[in-house]
Amino acid sequence: MLRALRASVAVFLRDVFSGLLQVSHNTLALLGLTVVAVLAFAGSHADLRHEVERAALGWLQSRHEARAEREGDLLVTLSDPQGVARATATDPKELDRQQAAVAKWLSRRYRVAPEPISRLVQEAWQVGQKAGLEPTLILAIMAVESSFNPFAQSAVGAQGLMQVMTRVHDDKYERFGGTLAAFDPVTNLRVGVQVLKECIARAGGGLEAGLRHYVGAANLPEDGGYVSKVLTEQRYLRQVASGRGVPVNAPTPAVRPAPTNVNAAEQTAAAASDQVIALR
Repeated sequence: MLRALRASVAVFLRDVFSGLLQVSHNTLALLGLTVVAVLAFAGSHADLRHEVERAALGWLQSRHEARAEREGDLLVTLSDPQGVARATATDPKELDRQQAAVAKWLSRRYRVAPEPISRLVQEAWQVGQKAGLEPTLILAIMAVESSFNPFAQSAVGAQGLMQVMTRVHDDKYERFGGTLAAFDPVTNLRVGVQVLKECIARAGGGLEAGLRHYVGAANLPEDGGYVSKVLTEQRYLRQVASGRGVPVNAPTPAVRPAPTNVNAAEQTAAAASDQVIALR
């Protein structure tokens, strides 16, 4: 009797195990078929596949950001891989000998980082060649006008590296997306060079007279020492570019506030297109 009971239990367990094994095989086969079907469907619908991938990636990213915020890491949620593309900077090693010497000297003289200065030196060389102006002159004007502060603004609204009167030359900024581009260093340099070129042409081609137009002193008895300071700074930059040593604290003439002559600016129609004939 006991032997028959054991045999019955054994048969029962064997049947149960066999049934479970069969069910599991069928389940795995069904799961496999489902996966294959889903993959085949997704493969034939690229948009759906991309949407699923984007949703999955977004879910993983949100979990990662939530964990980072709990740990106090704000940069995970504030990160921007395109930030470097907006930086006005160049590796000084990419400059030629002349440009590198000028960038190093300006960096030390005006206490600014060599990378952004290198980018501006590089741009001054390129734009100067197109405009027919010496790059050392362009850099000297930036040095005198703003000490390489791209956010500088004068009391009457001259803005940026080259202190361009934005409200007077708003049309020039249209090609760069609008007047806010005045605070982009490269754009300000390009617009400033165009204004300088026009001022020199208006002055009959003379550099000193063109600089007086640029600073808004064309109709004034004196320019407050502006031209002298720009030309002195340019002379230093020429010497540095040629390989000669110039102390970074080399003196330049002080710029005195030029006397204003608002009536002359208002009475002269051509004055409206001068760099700062509305006066700084």
